[in-house]
Amino acid sequence: MHGPGGDRDDPAEAEQLQRYVVPPGCSSAHGPLVHLGVGSCGRAAVQRLQPGEQQWISAAVSPQGQGARSCATTTRGLAQLLPKVAMEDKTVIITTVNEAWARPGSLLDIYLESFKNGEDTEHLLAHVLIVALDPAGFRRCTVVHPHCHLLEVKIANLTSATPFMSKEYLELVWTKLYLQQCILELGYNFLCTDTDMILLRDPFRRIPVYADMSVSSDDFSSARAPLDNPPNTGLYYMKATNRSIEMLRYWQAARPRFPGVNDQPVFVKIKTELIEKLQVRIEPLDTVYFGGFCEYHDDFDKICTMHADCCIGVDNKVHDLMDVVADWRRYRSMTLEERKNTSANLTWTVPLLCRKSTNWHKPVHP
Repeated sequence: MHGPGGDRDDPAEAEQLQRYVVPPGCSSAHGPLVHLGVGSCGRAAVQRLQPGEQQWISAAVSPQGQGARSCATTTRGLAQLLPKVAMEDKTVIITTVNEAWARPGSLLDIYLESFKNGEDTEHLLAHVLIVALDPAGFRRCTVVHPHCHLLEVKIANLTSATPFMSKEYLELVWTKLYLQQCILELGYNFLCTDTDMILLRDPFRRIPVYADMSVSSDDFSSARAPLDNPPNTGLYYMKATNRSIEMLRYWQAARPRFPGVNDQPVFVKIKTELIEKLQVRIEPLDTVYFGGFCEYHDDFDKICTMHADCCIGVDNKVHDLMDVVADWRRYRSMTLEERKNTSANLTWTVPLLCRKSTNWHKPVHP
């Protein structure tokens, strides 16, 4: 992920150098409509491991985004699984984990538990598809959730110690983006979220129906031009349209022009040309509803998600997210009258460990 302006690595994505960083996600809020375009793909094959809903997804992104072929012919297993996970409107929620994030008491447990403790969120849990980035993460996922996949990148030697931004890490990130393209081509919308996030309310109530893509922001100001709000792909929603599929194809095709970087910086670098080439409708999401440690608001009555961005280190994320959980439980235990009387004094516990880990500074708004 990127910080304000998209010209530096977001500390949330830096994570620990000796671990995968869970690839980014999706979200929504108020904000002006923006027109963007993006897109081209590699190759993927879905191979069924065993009967049921848990399967291996084996994929290989060909170098520099070449060798595209139809997802319809290479994801038959996924096509069989998605109807079991999807909502009535063919929407799935996607998140990704590795060994460290899936350990007992770590980020995956916090993420899944938040669905049970949020307002009108528990029903969404049945529609979550967890993509594991390594075998240990997959094994742990199958213990705690029914819809688990192992994303296997054939051309990369991936281990739990794969360094951030290594060749292997980048192949994994770009393969994940191709997987999302395949989901769209199969006719399914998706909400993609990082696992270092807590759901507090149903996010779909704040996702605009008219946008092809809605994406969260590191910090948000309605006074800015929409595209000047720095995107944070820790949470984004994509609608299955021809425009959104072309966007992902174009996005992947741009990869060789910016070697050695992951998906978000490429997206930020090409957004101007995308506006000129495609008419994809993209909306930045307000941090009032989709907050994070980079920027949040003390409005407990509106917030839908809280993301542990602007943070380095799994332990720091877990500690500060558990503070958010405690704050939310106190709020949820109040009566409506108590919430009304104390709303002006309700504040989130400051995520001190995370902000210290990144030398965080308060965003400057126009």
